[in-house]
Amino acid sequence: MSEYPDSVRIENINFTKLLILLKERGYDLKGPVINNDVIIYDSIETAKDLPVGWRDEQDAGTYRLKPRDDKALFGYNVGPHSWKKFLFPPKEKLWDAQKTSDGLNVEIKPEKVPRYAFIGVRACEIKAIRIQDKVFTEGAYPNPLYQARRNNAFIVAVNCGQAAKTCFCSSMNTGPEVKGGYDISLTEVIDEDEHYFVAEAGSEDGKAVLAEVPSNPATEKDKAAAAACIQNAEKEMGRKLDTEGLKELLYRNYDNERWDAVAERCLSCANCTMVCPTCFCSTVEDATDLTGAKAERQQLWDSCFTMDFSKLHDTSIRSSAKSRYRQWITHKLATWIDQFGTSGCVGCGRCITWCPVGIDITEEAKAIRDSEEK
Repeated sequence: MSEYPDSVRIENINFTKLLILLKERGYDLKGPVINNDVIIYDSIETAKDLPVGWRDEQDAGTYRLKPRDDKALFGYNVGPHSWKKFLFPPKEKLWDAQKTSDGLNVEIKPEKVPRYAFIGVRACEIKAIRIQDKVFTEGAYPNPLYQARRNNAFIVAVNCGQAAKTCFCSSMNTGPEVKGGYDISLTEVIDEDEHYFVAEAGSEDGKAVLAEVPSNPATEKDKAAAAACIQNAEKEMGRKLDTEGLKELLYRNYDNERWDAVAERCLSCANCTMVCPTCFCSTVEDATDLTGAKAERQQLWDSCFTMDFSKLHDTSIRSSAKSRYRQWITHKLATWIDQFGTSGCVGCGRCITWCPVGIDITEEAKAIRDSEEK
């Protein structure tokens, strides 16, 4: 239950005012935009930049944009981008060094930390951010760069009013309703000639921003319409994952024949880890200029599907596609729980949609469960 339960109704024509207020507070707005026939997350200025009137059709290995019958701002599900790209960038300079006459000058101070306002964050994505919070901000060695960006972020969440065929957040208890971790939550309602948002504050900052947006108290009818939207998304959920005893099931089946079957299809392309909102593997690369006077170290996203990732003493300990896929799914659904106290999967379905050969994490887990029952 939110600490700020009072709901307000914001008419669609006033939505841009919310964005203006966030910009006036110094936030760099990031939200959904259409680029190359895909909805990704990038810079936005007004509501016109959003994918107004567009939806996405998704299935295993399939993604297509289709026009909607209305002018919904958030009438889509999720694309290949996650908010991870802003909080934990794909490429980031850790330090640079300059050789001078006095010796070596090493600069470690990070660049200015941006103040992001994320517009349109789904329930599963908030859960993913919270999972990465555990990885990067808890424990003995917190990541100061991630922590600084996270502390500066303002989250405008949106409850889902529809679900894709690859969605299974309800199985993971991560959606489709946003239940915390936001500054402002929105539910978009389109009913005949009405188009409005039911909004709630989830923080003091969110409450202060909402107070300046033209609005009216949400009526019981407004709240019921918002609840109906979320229920519709629940009904449209395209996949299910049985999580009962799943961790132990995977631990018992390291030698299951299903791993060989999936290895025959897996390309080890790493698409699943790149689009996953919780995967956090990285590597570092050092580079120098031709004179040898300058050097820098970059942190880059990496994947457990690459041969070099598990290389020890010039030998990869996971040299087969079978071992790499087994490592990924077992870590995601089992050993992650032992490490961080939560599953590494939020049910967003991205890994299913963006796998070139349509490998389905829910299908693979079910196949292993079925083989054991047989």
